[in-house]
Amino acid sequence: MTTIRPEDRAKGALYGAAIGDALAMPVHWYYNRGALLRDYGTVDEFLRPKNPHPDSILWRSRYVPPNQEADILHDQAKWWGQREIHYHQFLEAGENTLTWKLANEVIASLNARGGQDSADYLARYICYLTTPGQHRDTYLEECHRGFFANYAKGIPPNRCAIKEKHIGGLAGLVPVVAWYRNDRELAVTKAKDQVATTHAGEAMAEAAALIADLLWQTLNGRPLAEAIAEVQSRQANRYARHPFGKWSLKPDESIIGPKLSSACYLEDSVPAVIFLALKYHDCPREGLIANTMLGGDNVHRGILLGALLGAEKGMSAWPKSWSSGLKQPPNDSLLSSD
Repeated sequence: MTTIRPEDRAKGALYGAAIGDALAMPVHWYYNRGALLRDYGTVDEFLRPKNPHPDSILWRSRYVPPNQEADILHDQAKWWGQREIHYHQFLEAGENTLTWKLANEVIASLNARGGQDSADYLARYICYLTTPGQHRDTYLEECHRGFFANYAKGIPPNRCAIKEKHIGGLAGLVPVVAWYRNDRELAVTKAKDQVATTHAGEAMAEAAALIADLLWQTLNGRPLAEAIAEVQSRQANRYARHPFGKWSLKPDESIIGPKLSSACYLEDSVPAVIFLALKYHDCPREGLIANTMLGGDNVHRGILLGALLGAEKGMSAWPKSWSSGLKQPPNDSLLSSD
């Protein structure tokens, strides 16, 4: 049996998160799986998004910045209110969405400050989103709009986060857990602190604690299936109280949709990640393809699923065409923090 070095597990997790995001990006928030298959076929490589997006809700999304300090849409604002506009219409194949690009800002903060620092990250977050040209995403989620609506009122950054329940808010914990991979308690605590910078509330904290603990265990060599079994046995976390083992014997489409919504809300999306992680723990490539083809909020599920599967197998989990095809590979310099 090949021994996987801790640094390789951590690198596999970071790359897995970036790959899970980029692979699902062109079919993000497709809820009609027939339309997804019609428009893109089986997505097993990085693709560019294309318009029209039949399930886009940009036509009914609205954000008007109350002042210049809250302008986070910049030249993308003109696309809001139009039908069938793809959320990521200007991204290239292999490019990451705003969510993982903000996780790269977490990595930059970890490296600069020598650990998780909420104030430093918030300064970077505000600068990133208020500076035109930092990213090319058209859609910005409710969490960002709510944060900057508060920021525009003069509320201190550490109190601007709105109460949240969307899985995308968990993405930033991946590099934090990789950084603190030698200390389980600190990894979970700091992961929760990071999530709380932009996503407030007990639902987010509980989800962050669960995913952070699963990721920490897997980074430290515990088989993913065993880690999932442990958190289930505790019966303490609401998101782990599902028959994942029984579900893993069934077709994905009979679970994601009928039993767990493919949407972004934590009560369904976090259990969906655990279900897919257990089912595909031995075949990570197939796991990310399956997640992508299930549609819904596959990008944000993909970030967490990719991190867990990459922590299990290390960089060998990922085809070379994927790891080398990322437009902005993760900065893995934080892995020298031992």
